[in-house]
Amino acid sequence: MSIAFLLTTLVVVVTPGTGLVYTLAAGLSRGRRASVAAAFGCTLAIVPHVLATVTGVAALLHASATAFQALKYAGVAYLLYMAWATVREKGAIDVGQEGAPPVTSGRVIVRAVLINLLNPKVTIFFLAFLPQFVSPAEPHAVPRMLMLGGVFMMVTFVVFVAFGLLAASVRSHVVSRPRVMTWLRRTFAGSFVALGAKLAFTAR
Repeated sequence: MSIAFLLTTLVVVVTPGTGLVYTLAAGLSRGRRASVAAAFGCTLAIVPHVLATVTGVAALLHASATAFQALKYAGVAYLLYMAWATVREKGAIDVGQEGAPPVTSGRVIVRAVLINLLNPKVTIFFLAFLPQFVSPAEPHAVPRMLMLGGVFMMVTFVVFVAFGLLAASVRSHVVSRPRVMTWLRRTFAGSFVALGAKLAFTAR
């Protein structure tokens, strides 16, 4: 495994995206446990993308405009739903007000998985990313790609947990200020809308 792969992975992971935004929101809204759950869900969603790349499904997705567009707009719709839920239902940044239904770690994980799973750009990224570090002529190319995908997931989980715990550490200073929470909800909602727009207007 090369230093170039690790550096590229780190740059990609720390670049703000839907998964990182959701993990930060979970940490600010529900604390450390939720931030770890969100990080786990985002990381878990990488598994299908890696497997799709290794098995060649990613190549089919890249070749089929219809399949790509269908998955892309499903992702856009879900991001817009998350933006709406953040503002209207406080779904992504619920401060746990009295009388509000509790949000389980399982629900946080499911949302995180859907956010990353419904993004075809992740699969296309792996299709373009992994082969750069694995020669097709290698006798063990598939196991090596799986190993590199595992390393990418590990880095993703560690970085997301770090950001999520950092957000959770300032939670007490944020949730006691209603105006700050209102602006945070709007900021996260705007981020989901912006990321959805970016996904909607990107080509394969």
